[in-house]
Amino acid sequence: MDEMYDVVVVGGGAAGLSGALALARARRSVLVVDAGEPRNAPAGHVHNYLAREGTPPAELVAAGRDELTRYGGEIVAGRAEAAVKEGDGFLVTLDGGRGVRARRLLVTTGLVDELPDVPGIAERWGRDVLHCPYCHGWEVRDRRIGVLATGPMGLHQAHLWRQWSPHVLLLLHGTPPPGVEEAERLAAREITVVDGPAAGLEVAGDTLTGVRLASGEVVTLDTVVVAPRFTARAGVLESLGLKPVDVEMGGHVFGSQVPADSTGATDVPGVWVAGNVADVRAQVISAAAAGLNAGAAINADLIAEETRDAVDAYRHRIDTMFEEAAWEERYRAKPAIWSGRPNPQLVAEATGLTPGRALDVGCGEGADAVWLAGRGWQVTAIDISATALERAASHAADTGAEVAARISWTHGDLGDRVPAEGAYDLVSSQFMHLPGEQRRVLFARLAAAVTPGGTLLIVGHHPSDLRTTAHRMHFPDMMFTGEDVAASLDPAAWEVLVAEARPRVVVGPEGGDITIHDAVLVARRRG
Repeated sequence: MDEMYDVVVVGGGAAGLSGALALARARRSVLVVDAGEPRNAPAGHVHNYLAREGTPPAELVAAGRDELTRYGGEIVAGRAEAAVKEGDGFLVTLDGGRGVRARRLLVTTGLVDELPDVPGIAERWGRDVLHCPYCHGWEVRDRRIGVLATGPMGLHQAHLWRQWSPHVLLLLHGTPPPGVEEAERLAAREITVVDGPAAGLEVAGDTLTGVRLASGEVVTLDTVVVAPRFTARAGVLESLGLKPVDVEMGGHVFGSQVPADSTGATDVPGVWVAGNVADVRAQVISAAAAGLNAGAAINADLIAEETRDAVDAYRHRIDTMFEEAAWEERYRAKPAIWSGRPNPQLVAEATGLTPGRALDVGCGEGADAVWLAGRGWQVTAIDISATALERAASHAADTGAEVAARISWTHGDLGDRVPAEGAYDLVSSQFMHLPGEQRRVLFARLAAAVTPGGTLLIVGHHPSDLRTTAHRMHFPDMMFTGEDVAASLDPAAWEVLVAEARPRVVVGPEGGDITIHDAVLVARRRG
């Protein structure tokens, strides 16, 4: 349970499972903590849920759980007792002292229906003691419905339920009788007003038959409508400093909920709410929709955080990857980094050249320098890594003393060391990728190092390679084309022989052949 999840969802009803499903499908690690106390457990069926009309609540939850786990979401039985901020995430404490960690929280703990204190009400709640006509009105249509008025909501409920049945009675239960205008409205809709407080329900077998008044009179009814107080289950949220606020209708407080914006985001960064804990009016389908909405918002928030972190890491890599320490670490990590063969575009372009003086820039483990020396070139090979140069010198020695004698190995950083102007018949830069301005400065220095009549050869990974599955460090600003380099050369001083994207077939990471492209610039300095 010490694993860090992207999101912990507290509450496994429609809102929680819907949010968790959206997150799991977004490839997030998700844990749902569910105490197994759904508000609608007493109800026989869920209504107004498109394509799920009449589904038993437990069946809907079971289907949701199955869908979630198929996408890798996890569910644990337990009660979340508290949560605290811990670094950039949260620590959620469950019953029994267990703890789970999360980068974000989605709380969907619902609400508690606080029922009127009338004997029999709680026992028949969700069966024939109801509160929502949209949830149950169709099922009790045309029956005798008694609205137990415990406050101002009673009048509103009476008129509302009249839509489903012509047999609606308003039981005042000690509330003041309606005024003249309201009495007229009730009479016009044939809603009967019954005075006197209710003392209990009358039940025959397992069927509601009526309400017994304090006077002893029994009002024959098939259904009783009550107005519970809807109290948010907000213990976990309160431990984070989020307090429920009262919800009013017509000046009457009938419940509480935790404030949030349209996505479910609360005032505590990283904490979202959905379902009845955030909206006392939410039915199952709207709670599920709110869970989806919150799940999408959480995923977007995580993406924003990951993007910020990625930018920081990207900038750090750019700032450090060309330093000597970074190259040393890279070379020391493996016995060999490169293939030991000369780069193919060097072979293609230099084979026909008359040997002379060559500058091999970023020579690495020496394959290009050894190949050039073997063809009679006097090579100055420079690299920032001492380890790479040691391997290169060993490679040259293994090739033969005559070849080794033609190579001068130089340890240095061309960002600081400027090559002598006009000193080389061939300057070769193979796959030197630097940030834009650094690259332009380096290439200008390399061009200046070419003697009149000499050749400048610059090869790099073409930007189009980023569209393939080839392993390329994703630094678009460091990629270039042959045409880019050609455009930087003065036409009066240079004859561009080649500026193109040259295809090359390599073995991809999955074993198949893929075509990549080398950016190739070949230019001759005019005499």
